[in-house]
Amino acid sequence: MSQPTTFPHARALRVAVVGSGPAGVYAADILTKSEAVKSGALTVSIDLYDRYPAPYGLIRYGVAPDHPRIKGIVNALHKVLDRGDIRFFGNVEYGTDLTIEDLQAHYDAVIFATGAIKDADLNIPGIELEGSFGGADFVSWFDGHPDVSREWPLEAKEIAVIGNGNVALDVARMLSKHAEDLLVTEIPDNVYAGLKASPVTDVHVFGRRGPAQVKFTPLELRELSHSRDVDIVLYPEDFEFDAESDRQIQTNNQTKTMVGTLTNWIAEQPEDVSELKASRRLHLHFLHNPVEVLGEDGKVAGIKFERTELDGTGNAVGTGEFIDYPVQAVYRAVGYFGSALPEVEFDHRRGVIPNDGGRVLDAAGTHVPGVYATGWIKRGPVGLIGHTKGDALETVTYLLEDLENLPAANAPEETAVVELLEARGVQYTTWEGWIALDAHERGLGDAATEIDGVVRERIKVVPREDMVSISRKDTAEVEVS
Repeated sequence: MSQPTTFPHARALRVAVVGSGPAGVYAADILTKSEAVKSGALTVSIDLYDRYPAPYGLIRYGVAPDHPRIKGIVNALHKVLDRGDIRFFGNVEYGTDLTIEDLQAHYDAVIFATGAIKDADLNIPGIELEGSFGGADFVSWFDGHPDVSREWPLEAKEIAVIGNGNVALDVARMLSKHAEDLLVTEIPDNVYAGLKASPVTDVHVFGRRGPAQVKFTPLELRELSHSRDVDIVLYPEDFEFDAESDRQIQTNNQTKTMVGTLTNWIAEQPEDVSELKASRRLHLHFLHNPVEVLGEDGKVAGIKFERTELDGTGNAVGTGEFIDYPVQAVYRAVGYFGSALPEVEFDHRRGVIPNDGGRVLDAAGTHVPGVYATGWIKRGPVGLIGHTKGDALETVTYLLEDLENLPAANAPEETAVVELLEARGVQYTTWEGWIALDAHERGLGDAATEIDGVVRERIKVVPREDMVSISRKDTAEVEVS
């Protein structure tokens, strides 16, 4: 139960945050630590909702499990939610289990932090062929998302990954890495089995611009070189730098680091790449613009690119030279895209909730009283964790500025929303339930460690019904496969 600090004559504020990823947790945390709360002028009680039975959003379901920084982020989010002043309600679907009218009746303000989970479109011929996948969908599969199929068709020997961001590198690394080397992560057993059976030999990553314009970060790039028995292959003709590239290298340390890493790799690479001896190869291509996915009998058989060149401003233009690559699968990783929410205005072009600094707007461009947004559903799927914190601060600042004009909740008692969920038969999970599920997953990891001799910190529980059952401490025996 949330435990707001109480002061005589303090204004009481109840807030619902929809989405328990970093954006939602940071907004809740910043609100509880605001000067108004510290001064005693305001008391806040916050309920954090998520459609999944477990918290953390894309940190649990959208980041490759072998990232070393995941643990630190999860630990930080855990500390916030473990304080006891923010309630967590998992397995609650906004729009069905609770509507906007329900939230407005029980809270003075609502903050949407639902993120972006869908793949952005890539509108080229053949993208609909069998063997063409969204990178975000693949990430959901290998992260054990409860709402995706537990099977994934890993049948291709040669694979193309389109995109030059962190997701593209995550996808490429997971496709090319040997499954045994992922046992030390939290991958579910079905994911391990699927990757172990993969016949892949070559994964090609394609970017439209040059090495100085890539969107991934030095950490993601360095992680590629840590994969056992995987050679990285680079191509000298792709290393083109224009005036804008030179400027970025000189003024941006991140760009300088990445270009330096790539140029060192290609300098160390044997002139004859056939001398590389690893059983798998990860190819990095630049200056390639996808034109068409080629098919045979309705299945992916290759992909056509137009070679590009930099135009002096860091942008790329076509050269009229076309190249075909034989591949049997294509993964597009060209960005995430937000999803519309029931009864909330949505910008279908940008994939965000229309807003002014976090104040949600209606169709006429007027602020909807008491309704706010933060994170990717507010600004689009750009930026890293640091941007999410600043974004949450902006939204919370505007919410506090609007304090005197917020519509008062009709049912402000903290027990009222619990009674509503129970009356509707919603099998909601709690923070205490997450602690139980977390312990269960760690226990599965301990048991596997004893059998395999490989240290496994946890094994994720995948089926939603099992997650809910464990979280709600049902006495029925749960079979986790």
